[in-house]
Amino acid sequence: MRVVVDLNRCQGYAQCAFLAPDVFAMHGEEALLYDARPDDTRRVDVLRAVAACPVRAIAVEGTGGKRAADRVGVPDGA
Repeated sequence: MRVVVDLNRCQGYAQCAFLAPDVFAMHGEEALLYDARPDDTRRVDVLRAVAACPVRAIAVEGTGGKRAADRVGVPDGA
């Protein structure tokens, strides 16, 4: 799995950091730090973080797309 964050789009809401703190962290009030290649054991947390981003700044490659988010019970647009 590969995480990609559009840092120009990210507004620092930090929902990702709350849902997947092992993968995402805020540095200061606005700068997001993240692990671009998290372990597959973090997959569910990462997909929940992707779905929770209010500005859709996070994408994940290698998860099977939308169907992967559906399998973890994350409604589209959440």
